Amino acid sequence: MHYLDANASEPLRPAARAAAEAALGLANPSSIHAGGRAARRVLEDARETVAAYFGARPADVIFTSGATEANALAIHALGAGRPVLVGATEHDAVRAAAFGAGVVPVLADGTADLAALAGMLAAEPGALLCLMAANNETGVLHDIAGAAALCAAHGALLHVDAVQAVGRANKDWFALGVASIAVSGHKIGGPLGAGALVVSAGREISPDLQGGGQEQGRRGGTPALPAIAGLAAALGEAYDGIKITSYRNEIEAFCISTGAVALGASAARLPNTSCLALPGVKAQTQLIALDMAGFAVSAGAACSSGKLAASHVLAAMGYAAWADQAIRVSLPWNAGPELVPAFCRAYEEIAVRFLRGAARCA
Repeated sequence: MHYLDANASEPLRPAARAAAEAALGLANPSSIHAGGRAARRVLEDARETVAAYFGARPADVIFTSGATEANALAIHALGAGRPVLVGATEHDAVRAAAFGAGVVPVLADGTADLAALAGMLAAEPGALLCLMAANNETGVLHDIAGAAALCAAHGALLHVDAVQAVGRANKDWFALGVASIAVSGHKIGGPLGAGALVVSAGREISPDLQGGGQEQGRRGGTPALPAIAGLAAALGEAYDGIKITSYRNEIEAFCISTGAVALGASAARLPNTSCLALPGVKAQTQLIALDMAGFAVSAGAACSSGKLAASHVLAAMGYAAWADQAIRVSLPWNAGPELVPAFCRAYEEIAVRFLRGAARCA
């Protein structure tokens, strides 16, 4: 099986595996005996690594079970008493946690409409804006610098879901003035089960999960130490964006030559992501055919097992007609050059078979 579903979960990095295995069997880091202190050192080392990556203080890193929890914690804590705005193409985890929020439209290339955002912020000063750094389905990068400047001008806070962008794009979001950043370990090659909310210096966060006072009283529950150690180790691994971009561009150009359309390609994107619509061919049909050919891809977000639905992301971009006909090809960190011709051959066979079939039925 050739794995091209990195945006759902990156393959586990060797350094992350080693760090997680080393942390297995350690004591509870809240215990005060020698075993607990050793576990606490692993936890705090991980906290320092995450903080250093984002240019934050260790005290401003809150470990969670993943990005869904981190996003919800930010929205509930920072959005309390404020109007909340979310981008039209945000992940379902953000949309659910901010249910009823105002929706910031996107342009046809998938980037946030900053002119519309300026008007919304002027009408609702002091709001909390939730805007992802990179879209999980299209790879489109939002203008976080522009959004942060608008938020500053209107006394608003900006929360950034950076799940897809960490390790693949800009990481200096706090220098732009954002209030908080959500991170997921398994999206960067760490183990499943750990994430983090990183907040700007000294920002107070009230817990969603009450418990034994862990994470300085901001998130209850014993931390998943092996997953957290693996998350921190994964942050230290280099991501070869030049190599991955080259592979992505070769695949994309070939697929376009067979009749596909690359959605969001006119915007700045993650180096590893293509959203490819094959007009007239359902995404489910493409997924099954590619799976049988030995390629793992996806249609939109991998939020639940077996879920296939028309993409709200593509609909928001004005591609409602293709919203159930697009697949996401997201290359992993360990992709090799042999992947490109192999995938192109499989895609060509599928495009020829199903596009000819669609023409006969027309």
